[in-house]
Amino acid sequence: MQILRNVVEQHCEEAGFLWQLRNAAVDAPHYKLKDLAQLDERLDAHLDGLSIAGSAGWKICERAMANGKAGEVFSAAVLAFQANDPSWIRAVLTGGSRSPDMSRGLISALTWLSKELVATHIRLLLSSEDPAAVRIGLAACAAHRQDPGRALNEALAANDLPLRARALKAIGEVGRKDLLAAVKVNLTADDRGVRYWAAWSGSLIGEPSSVQVLRALAVPGQPKAEQACATALRRMSVQEGQAWLKVLASSPNTLRLAIQAAGVIGDPANIPWLIQQMANPVVARVAGESFTFITGIDLAYDDLETDKPEGFEAGPTENPEDENVEMDPDEDLPWPNPQLIEKWWFTHRLQFTNGTRYLCGQPMTIESLNQVLRTGRQRQRTAGAIELAIRQSGTRLFNRSAPGFRQQALLK
Repeated sequence: MQILRNVVEQHCEEAGFLWQLRNAAVDAPHYKLKDLAQLDERLDAHLDGLSIAGSAGWKICERAMANGKAGEVFSAAVLAFQANDPSWIRAVLTGGSRSPDMSRGLISALTWLSKELVATHIRLLLSSEDPAAVRIGLAACAAHRQDPGRALNEALAANDLPLRARALKAIGEVGRKDLLAAVKVNLTADDRGVRYWAAWSGSLIGEPSSVQVLRALAVPGQPKAEQACATALRRMSVQEGQAWLKVLASSPNTLRLAIQAAGVIGDPANIPWLIQQMANPVVARVAGESFTFITGIDLAYDDLETDKPEGFEAGPTENPEDENVEMDPDEDLPWPNPQLIEKWWFTHRLQFTNGTRYLCGQPMTIESLNQVLRTGRQRQRTAGAIELAIRQSGTRLFNRSAPGFRQQALLK
């Protein structure tokens, strides 16, 4: 029995670890859908092991959940909802509501399981008088791209700011154009999070004034600055985007945003400038990513990468006196070789038309954007999903963080 316990404990530890890994993978620049699906298969195998263990598996997960980590909440919640055990469900609802971080694990479990299996539990959350519970219910409902109905309308009027912000985000996710008035009212909210999600959803469902709000929120160092910049650019014409890019590029503080903006705009006219930026180690890798966004060229696969510059450190070092504790945001990006890339561009530049928006080497169309959802890397897929939602205003935003097996089935 001791051996069985050890095996079950290992399933619990591995499930929590793999959840953390896939939580990072959904926004990683080097993961494709097939990679995410393979990771999810590994995670699912450990969840099966816990499920087979029955009450023994639950007790181990329940104890692990006390550590306050989202991955452990996820595993316990999957077991509880699958078993439909009232006492287990009460425990995960209590544990998953303790903090925003722990609630991520609970929401993820409600997203991982089929909407048919969790529909009743989501309805109960939406009808709760606890704002935190309603927020979890809204997030889970929106993750399945299901309309929360009256609960969404009520949450938009809530005094609880995190709840109202989550409701505003759901508008864009499920394409509720009929709630445009609520979006417009919240574009001038005092709370930054409320204002951001109002502008984000407004951009997806066609509110022009959202662009200026997002531009104002695109301040380096502030939450969602890069996302605000990208979403605003996707609503602009190429000419408007290029004009803003020049403003961003004129200051060292916003140079990184400018380089990312070049990839969002997708205009090949910016490629010579991007190649110039690749000589700067601080922004070289993000410049390479923007180059790939436009051209679709894989720097590693096509031998257009180089080694890390000697002595360059972007993240924490082993020096105990180094006060830089932030992780390298470009850790998983290849180092571009400017000389080789310039030669490649000289040979292939006539295949591209200046003034046209490209993503992954193709002009942006409904067909090409759907292809990006199938074959692109996660950040490219995020771009493709948002571009599709903007072009098809009022439709549901494709959830590129849903379980890989579910995404693959939808994209067949």
